[in-house]
Amino acid sequence: MSEAEIDDDSASSRKLTQEEVNALISGLDDQADPATASVVTKEEEVKEYDFGSNDLSLLGDLYALRVLNERFAKNVRSVFLPLLKVTPRITSFAPKLQTFDEYCETVDSFMSLTMTRMEELRGTQMLALSPDFVYTLTNSYYGGNMRLKGSKRADFTTTESRVIEIVTDGLNSTLSASWNDLTPTTFGETTREENVAFASFVEGGETVIVCSYVVQLPGVDPANFDIVYPLQTLKPIAAELRSRVNTDSTDDNTTWLERLEDAVLSAPLRLNVELSKPKVSMSKLLQLSEGDVFPIQIGENVTVIVEGEKMFLADIGDVGGTRAINITRQLS
Repeated sequence: MSEAEIDDDSASSRKLTQEEVNALISGLDDQADPATASVVTKEEEVKEYDFGSNDLSLLGDLYALRVLNERFAKNVRSVFLPLLKVTPRITSFAPKLQTFDEYCETVDSFMSLTMTRMEELRGTQMLALSPDFVYTLTNSYYGGNMRLKGSKRADFTTTESRVIEIVTDGLNSTLSASWNDLTPTTFGETTREENVAFASFVEGGETVIVCSYVVQLPGVDPANFDIVYPLQTLKPIAAELRSRVNTDSTDDNTTWLERLEDAVLSAPLRLNVELSKPKVSMSKLLQLSEGDVFPIQIGENVTVIVEGEKMFLADIGDVGGTRAINITRQLS
């Protein structure tokens, strides 16, 4: 080993003296940025944050949730149509944040409350239906007059409980499809309660997000139902809830096309069968009275008319004792 290499090794292994260390520190202090130093030393600008607190600013204005509620209000009409026999007009209100105790003060003690597990978010949402709305749905579903008012009572009948189950399944299915545009959500196990005091949902002081909807029916007072989410359940997707960008989902496009196809294929059409085209003079027509017999001739084929357009030729026959037609040819 050369003498130069020995000198380099000894220089690198030599420790700094205290004077050299002090000089090095003072030199760093002299070169420090005054602006940076002033920011660091201003203790009043440092704010404490409690990770367990309900910081509502994280959710913004819940824009995505408002869009989701509007989409849900449009699609959920198909759930009530088979029950009410008419298409209701459903409007969503802006989400409201309040404690669960404050929400309980705004509703009757006797309600239909259904708690459903949101699997992916590991939380629960609550569907609240008023007893008057349940009575209207039940009465209309079984052919009654939905304008009748139900009497005050403390529990639901077996028939009303079945209607509540039908409505809940339909609402959860529609709600799941609406949530999938924002984040995949599966609604699982459900529990039911009829008194808000016994609803094992959240603690009274916890913050909840209340999404209210009004159902407008002809000749009937508007009905309301609520969907309530605990704040802690939606906190993990706070960024998505305040987002103003709608995700492009091919599944959503497919679902929309399927709904459009179902609506078109389910449209009712008027079908008429033209038996004959007799001709009669004006004098005979004026002499016709009740009880007179007017003979007509029916050919081998009759014409089937759909919404004013001649579509098919058919034969007349019987099926199970009922008059029927057998389509023989489609007209061009």
